[in-house]
Amino acid sequence: MYPFIRLVKEFVKFRSASPLGVTDMHVSHHRCWPWDLDMMIELNNGRALTLYDLSRLPLADRVGLIRTLRQQRWALTMAGASVRYRRRVRPFERVEIRSRAVCWDARFMYLEQSMWCGGQAASHILYRAAVTSSQGIVPTEKVIAALAPGTVSPEIPAWIAAWIDAETERPWPPEMTLTS
Repeated sequence: MYPFIRLVKEFVKFRSASPLGVTDMHVSHHRCWPWDLDMMIELNNGRALTLYDLSRLPLADRVGLIRTLRQQRWALTMAGASVRYRRRVRPFERVEIRSRAVCWDARFMYLEQSMWCGGQAASHILYRAAVTSSQGIVPTEKVIAALAPGTVSPEIPAWIAAWIDAETERPWPPEMTLTS
């Protein structure tokens, strides 16, 4: 089940936090509870993504995106992700999550989040997010104009550009090969 109580706690915790610019970093702290564990007694990879949610949504609120979505009757969706796990997160460990929008193109915003334990990076994720309306994906230019008029995207870093290029080569729908 999705941890709605933890999500509400994050919104309450940051309700008086200062607003952030579109590319500013949001930092939050979480605990790896027993219900977050897998059979190896470490943070479950799916729950890690949920913890990233618990940080990304308050980021969206602090930059004003939640308010803009409500005003425009838009929605936010994840259109892709690439995650790298490098360190185990053990029961009761406190993690710091750093979240920020890095850049955007005509259709998508690229967000990065990292999870830290004891000063060491445990994981890092790159998301491709889109804002949608009843007509489909809202052009990012229109989203930024409603959110922070006059803001221009930082240059797309080479590693994100390479990921975007790789995603265009990825077959869709996925190939379904049966082997005997």
